[in-house]
Amino acid sequence: MDTQADLSPLGILEALLFVSDAPLSLERIEAVLDGYSKAEVGRLLADVLEKYRQPDRGILVSEVAGGYRLTTKPEAASWIQRLRGSKPARLSRAALETLALIAYKQPITKPEIVAVRGVMVDGVLKTLVERDLVRILGRKPEVGRPILYGTSRSFLEYFGFKDLSELPTLKEIEALAPNVAGKEDSHEAVEHIEEAEGVGRPD
Repeated sequence: MDTQADLSPLGILEALLFVSDAPLSLERIEAVLDGYSKAEVGRLLADVLEKYRQPDRGILVSEVAGGYRLTTKPEAASWIQRLRGSKPARLSRAALETLALIAYKQPITKPEIVAVRGVMVDGVLKTLVERDLVRILGRKPEVGRPILYGTSRSFLEYFGFKDLSELPTLKEIEALAPNVAGKEDSHEAVEHIEEAEGVGRPD
């Protein structure tokens, strides 16, 4: 029995989105759905987006980091936390402040981060790199050739951005960080960042 014949293209696309560890780009979906044009894949995606846009659904399709993925709705967070039995790992004030500086000033070196924050950031940088929110972009062509840091694809996924052009204002970044520790701490971090000369959205 050919079980594939019983599954619609829409069902296949749902399955692909479900099992993928990373957001699926339109090109990747088209390559897997051999025989379907980009326009046809686009229509399938539109149908899936509409299906999960219904208010009674607990899952939606999000466009992040240059691709699409299935995610749970924010309204279901408390139920998911009850199922898991533990709270997700939080970003500390120091991590949030450092991550925001990197996001808005990238590429940026460790000495440049220290100059703004006024404290050493070795441990925080190590944590952000290990959590794959920050990546090494290369070295700056100056004396000592310091390492240049920038945000990663995982950073886009974590905050739900399609690309860096969607970076919010510095005050809005707290609201988009579901795991950020303490509103009071994060407000202080953002105010500190805003005082740094020349902070703005990356080109």
